[in-house]
Amino acid sequence: MAPVRSQPQGLAVAAKPGRSASNRSLERGAAILRAFRPGSTLLGNMELAERTGLSRSTVSRLTQTLVGAGFLQIDPKTRGYRLAPNVLSLAHAMRSGSTLLAVAAPLMRAAAQSNRINVGLAAADGDEMVYLESIRYNPRPSLRSVVSGQRVPMELTSLGRAYVAGTSTERQQALLDHFRHARKAQWAQLETDILQAIDDMATHGYCSASWQPEVVAIATTLTFEGADYALNMSVTSTEAKPDVLRRLAPLLMELKQKIIRSLSALE
Repeated sequence: MAPVRSQPQGLAVAAKPGRSASNRSLERGAAILRAFRPGSTLLGNMELAERTGLSRSTVSRLTQTLVGAGFLQIDPKTRGYRLAPNVLSLAHAMRSGSTLLAVAAPLMRAAAQSNRINVGLAAADGDEMVYLESIRYNPRPSLRSVVSGQRVPMELTSLGRAYVAGTSTERQQALLDHFRHARKAQWAQLETDILQAIDDMATHGYCSASWQPEVVAIATTLTFEGADYALNMSVTSTEAKPDVLRRLAPLLMELKQKIIRSLSALE
């Protein structure tokens, strides 16, 4: 099971100047829904408070509201909460209504299948990246499976580092400050790696990371309808990383251009 990451204060749920109480409640309610991850079938108010950084009284009030709205269900035996089916219907509506996915997914699948690699598309949520699509054709097994909706750490992955490199200066600095605070023990090396990724994106248009054993991933950015996304390719391989990058980089950039051209043709 992946370690639990609390919601990043200042990036997702913290109140901002000028925000009304109703807006803050909406942000905090969204933070409670985000706290549910694979392996977290039932969560009580205390666990939700720990994961979101919100007070127990605030969590108690919001969970009751979310139950009434049909987004959470309460377990009568444990009094814990689970996600309700309404959440799945929202995810389905997002996927089926996404122009980006409709255009990108067939091109991603073709690239993955013809080159026997893994291809993913992700968007940022707080300090994590959420897979919108993950197509796996690399024949070598990996220690983890990756599916749509799965979250991965922004600061460790090629997807996340590409996103950080491509986002606004203000948000980039906020993310770096957050990682510095959250990853104090590892920050010296992480900062070097992230800054290298930012430089690689500026120089080459892509960056890489190897945060899982024998997995090499390379990523670039995509912007569509004002939103920023990250596109990646990865393989599980014992090849030297530079050799893998020389093979994947042209494939990734070609796929990016195919997606951009296909999206432009719709305008």
